Amino acid sequence: MADQLGRTITLGPPPLGPYSTAVRAGGFVYVSGTLGTRDDGQLAGPTVGDQTRAALGRIAATLEAAGSSLSNAASVMVYLRRASDFAAMNEVYRTHWPADPPTRTTVIADLPVADALVEISAVAVAGGGERVVVHPEGWSRSPNPYSYGIKSGGTLFLSGLVARDVRANTAVEGDVVAQLDVTRRNGADIVREAGLGFEDGVSAKVFLANAADFPAMNEAYRTHFGSRPPARATVRAALASPSHTVEVTMVAVAGPKEAVSTGGRPNPNLSAAIRAGDRLYVSGMLGASDQTRGDAGAQTRETLARIDRTLEAGGFSRADIVESLVYLTDFAHFGAMNEAYRTFFSRDFPARATVGVGLVAPDGLVEIMVTAVKTP
Repeated sequence: MADQLGRTITLGPPPLGPYSTAVRAGGFVYVSGTLGTRDDGQLAGPTVGDQTRAALGRIAATLEAAGSSLSNAASVMVYLRRASDFAAMNEVYRTHWPADPPTRTTVIADLPVADALVEISAVAVAGGGERVVVHPEGWSRSPNPYSYGIKSGGTLFLSGLVARDVRANTAVEGDVVAQLDVTRRNGADIVREAGLGFEDGVSAKVFLANAADFPAMNEAYRTHFGSRPPARATVRAALASPSHTVEVTMVAVAGPKEAVSTGGRPNPNLSAAIRAGDRLYVSGMLGASDQTRGDAGAQTRETLARIDRTLEAGGFSRADIVESLVYLTDFAHFGAMNEAYRTFFSRDFPARATVGVGLVAPDGLVEIMVTAVKTP
């Protein structure tokens, strides 16, 4: 069912936390991280194929309730518990998009239910909106079921990019700096094909296989953007292929943009937030400090307070948040995080995915990244 404004959609079994099944705003539908469960909330089966099929079926029903469809999906995040399940997940996944699949990023992460093998979140174009596949000239088709770019209006979603020779479809070896350079060049080709530039990047997620690569990655990363780098979250997570050390997924938006600052020294690697029209893309925020060390609830409250200040600086409020991504270092902290999170929003929750990864902040237990959209 949708609320009286048609913004939030709630379907299926009771959620595991304070979030809506999906939120519809600004021409897109933001779908929460979805497990492969039946209507009774139990997992659909013991295999990743069973669970992938069920998760995508639930997402299809959600999108239909929101006036969209699976064929309108623009960007998908797949979180797998085991890298060894990648091929079996793909086998089921590709049957849902026989042509023109959405962009996709797949990483290995812990999940909130013990026997869950896959969690999938998505952003889809609202019914009637433009959806254009972006494929640079001369590139081979990906052997896996995803498009490199999907553009809707002035918004471009990119797949998770790794160091790949896109003409030969082979991995490019090298350290994190060398792989990031290949990733940047591939990303530049996609945004150029879409009629945009790297300076149009508004949001990025960086996944590192090794947290020790964080300083070297940062040093190389900041040379790829100008004075207004995208909002960003960086975490440690295993990637689908052991050949790769870094994966980057990004959103770019045409037209005027503004970096939002809450004061203090600017971070050369990321903007606290980027405002692009009626949307605000907020970087991953942490609440780790001497006062909150070891306390996930306190860190969540401080993280959300920092998000609140960033929203206010950009002219938005917590009521405008449409999606959030919660990174936890340990699901032992799930309850404490949820309690603080629920209090912050109280009602009309955004869509949310919650996954277990490593944080690059030594004392960080939780990191939260959000997108906000103003609606008339």
